[in-house]
Amino acid sequence: MLADSRIENIERMRRAGIQVPLLLTRTPMLSQVERVVEHCEISLNTEITVIHALSLAATKTGRTHGVIIMVELGDLREGVMPDLLESVMAYTLSQSNISLEGIGVNLTCRHGVSPDKEKMSRLSELVKALETILSVSLPVISGGNSANLLWAMGEHKASRVNHLRLGEAIFLGKETLTQTRVMDLHEDVFTLYAEVIEMNRKPSLPWGEIRKNAFGEYKKYHDRGEVNQAILAIGRQDVYPQGLTPPKGIKLQDASSDHLIVETADNSLSVGEEVAFSLDYAALLSAMTSPYITKVYA
Repeated sequence: MLADSRIENIERMRRAGIQVPLLLTRTPMLSQVERVVEHCEISLNTEITVIHALSLAATKTGRTHGVIIMVELGDLREGVMPDLLESVMAYTLSQSNISLEGIGVNLTCRHGVSPDKEKMSRLSELVKALETILSVSLPVISGGNSANLLWAMGEHKASRVNHLRLGEAIFLGKETLTQTRVMDLHEDVFTLYAEVIEMNRKPSLPWGEIRKNAFGEYKKYHDRGEVNQAILAIGRQDVYPQGLTPPKGIKLQDASSDHLIVETADNSLSVGEEVAFSLDYAALLSAMTSPYITKVYA
């Protein structure tokens, strides 16, 4: 099964001829339920209003749509509070053309709450109790994302979790919590190239009255003398600059909307030259969705 949080990307997959089951990993918008039912076998859900709308759309088209109910276990992003889970699941079971596929949880993404043994045990306890109360068997227990991998490779055997929603681990070869390499996966699959559009020796200290910059930031500067400064043709609207790692001898200093400023140990860069960066999850996410960055698959 493949998954995405945006129905637009799932529709692109369908147009590309991908016929495997697809999962929508963000609660559907009410305005998009017809598209979700048409293109997705399963979606993650938290709102009975949306589940009812999915039921109406599925009934209208003669389809059956699968639903995984997300439960809140502390990271405070999406999820039904545990004491309300039974009523939401019971409601879901009452909806025509809706199949209750299971329960899921999301941790780490907002507040960095660890999907540890305690959290996964709590999820398993909820599953066991609700299966008994509602007389159902839940085939999918979705324990989380790439942050779960260390737990999954060690302590998962006593858990009911049988499903993870993996992205970072596959693409970047690392688990989320400690950035530990996952088995023998490659960590250098993606490289971002940006072209030098200016190379000058400049003062390190700006002059004039200093106010907030274009992004509302007030920065303090120290006089480091003159530096070898290069400007690259990429900026914050393309990529999350804090997630970029430059080559040895190049230091990333700053970024505006369309410019990335780096310093070099010597005057080694020239206009027209490309600088190669490695990317973390946040940088890869922004770069892959930027229409201004050309994607080359080799």
